[in-house]
Amino acid sequence: MIMLILIRTVSTLVTVFTWMIIIRAVLSFIRPSGYNRLYQDVVGTLDVLTEPLVAPIRRVVPTVGMFDFSPLIALLLLQVVGNLVVQLLAGIG
Repeated sequence: MIMLILIRTVSTLVTVFTWMIIIRAVLSFIRPSGYNRLYQDVVGTLDVLTEPLVAPIRRVVPTVGMFDFSPLIALLLLQVVGNLVVQLLAGIG
């Protein structure tokens, strides 16, 4: 029972962080004209929450032109690590 809760928690966290990184990447292309407080708050919150995952990758992987591939690599690593943790928990339980 406890292992099932842990597996679901890890899966949910991976899903939430995946969507936050995707939304952050999409919003980086959308720059509304003028000052938009809601947009600034959403982007700021997503930056604070996802930067610990993306920043170390950004230090290693350089940008190519205007494209930053660190969110894509963070997504891939997040999925791989999340799946490994779920598999380990399932094996223990």
